[in-house]
Amino acid sequence: MERNITGIERLSPFVRSVKITESDYLVGEWVDYDHVYTYIEQGEAEILLDGIQYQLKAGEAILFPPMKLHFIRSVSSEPLIQYIFHFDLFHWEDQSKWQQTGVSQGQPFVIKPEEELLSTLYPISCIHPAHRLEVHKRFHLLHQEFRSKRPYHQLFMKSLALELLIYFLRNQHESNEGTGRKTKGWASIEKSIFYIQQDFSNPQLNLEQISQHAGLSTNHLSHLFKEQLGMTIHKYVTYVRIEEAKRKLLENSLSITQISEMAGFTSIHAFSRTFKTIVGLTASQFIETYSASGIHRKQLELNSFQED
Repeated sequence: MERNITGIERLSPFVRSVKITESDYLVGEWVDYDHVYTYIEQGEAEILLDGIQYQLKAGEAILFPPMKLHFIRSVSSEPLIQYIFHFDLFHWEDQSKWQQTGVSQGQPFVIKPEEELLSTLYPISCIHPAHRLEVHKRFHLLHQEFRSKRPYHQLFMKSLALELLIYFLRNQHESNEGTGRKTKGWASIEKSIFYIQQDFSNPQLNLEQISQHAGLSTNHLSHLFKEQLGMTIHKYVTYVRIEEAKRKLLENSLSITQISEMAGFTSIHAFSRTFKTIVGLTASQFIETYSASGIHRKQLELNSFQED
């Protein structure tokens, strides 16, 4: 059944970023100032959006609204392949010049009222098997246009984005609404995540400090993280630090020792050991593999508020 969304016929999406990512293991959180359309091509993921937990599998898509903290964790044995594009619902002269998609902590941003047009949508759509090949084709065309920057590529990307949005809307089923499970203690988890993002570079950051900021006991907060995010707080902090190190390794000319210190590690030895365990490469190998690569085969999503 078609949903009556006032003003939807005026949509004129501006595509800012397009990527196809593959990750053997993904965990992290993001806040973006634009919309994010994500289609799961392979694998399964657990997603927390606005305190609601969703399970996504191959053939399903999710639409993240602007400025909503979302946590993503891959939960299948096979690599997670995601087709993703960032976009505004309309073309804005000021926002069209912005390159980053993630929001830096403390950065002021006001959502334009027109960009809330789809705010009442249920965020998940199960794409019918008969439509998945078409979605697959359009994503690859979109990715190709974004990378090639051929004449009129923005116009072509707008048309492809509209088609992908139509597939999303046509495959929504109202019976699915409300199936997401409300996450216990989401407000406390969210407060903890923001605090960790602000202070991960402090090597003395510990569970007691994080718990105090969240207003919970250490045991209660530890239980929430383990139950809802599937990991300990210590492991989460470690992943945040590693993602920051990955970003700096690719973007800066600092030494690996300097980067390890800025990411909050107490020593270069601790950083090197942890980096190799999580990433599967040494820091030097990571730089060599990805710094000049135009296509990322491994997941290079940067940590929250620093995506792209």
